[in-house]
Order: sequence, then structure tokens, then C-alpha cells
Amino acid sequence: MRHYEVMVILDASLEEDAIRATLDRATQVFTAGGATVDKVDRWGKRRFAYEVHHRNEGYYALIQAVAEPAAVAEVDRMLGLADEVIRHKVIRLPEESAAKTAGPPAVDAPAGDADENGAS
Repeated sequence: MRHYEVMVILDASLEEDAIRATLDRATQVFTAGGATVDKVDRWGKRRFAYEVHHRNEGYYALIQAVAEPAAVAEVDRMLGLADEVIRHKVIRLPEESAAKTAGPPAVDAPAGDADENGAS
């Protein structure tokens, strides 16, 4: 399983229910493919740097998940077919970056005959 981020830009004129339904559908496709969705971060409405599909702003959301490539391909296909999605981008995180977001690994005390002060 690999770590992915999916950036989704939705039509800003959509109602909150339609935005929630689209993001829920994407997370359901992930979970149906055996993935775990770590976080759905809603950034809200943002103004574009340039006009996209005759629109000047969009609703941004970032989905972080751990998935197999087949599940990610299905989410990519679903977002590409959805009319309410203006743009989307799937990014596979490098292993080093994914380890940083997961938190530091647990460190065990070294084995040995050391007493409480560290002396042998």
C-alpha cells in the first residue's frame, strides 16, 4: 500500500451538500478498493490565478489516503467523469515523505546490562 494525496477543485457555485456528496463518493470509492482514507482537508473557496472553464474561483479539497494503485485509478476515473469537478490531481507521496507524515517510529531502549544512569 502506498500513500497518496488527491487534490480536487470543485465548482464554487455548488451547494455545500453537493460538495460533501462528491467528496464522500470519492472516499467511498477509496474504501471500496481496500484503501484507508487518512484525512479529508477542505480548504474552501479560493480564487484562481487564471480563468479555468470560464470560472474564476473553485472549492479546494485535499484527500490523503493509503491505497493500492487499482483503487487510486478508480478514484481518478470517477473524478474525471464527475461534472462538478473542475480539476483534480493524484500524487503518490515518496516513502520518505509518507514516513514523516505518519509520525516518528518508536525507539526501543538499547539492550544491555546498563543501569539507570547508563553506566555498565
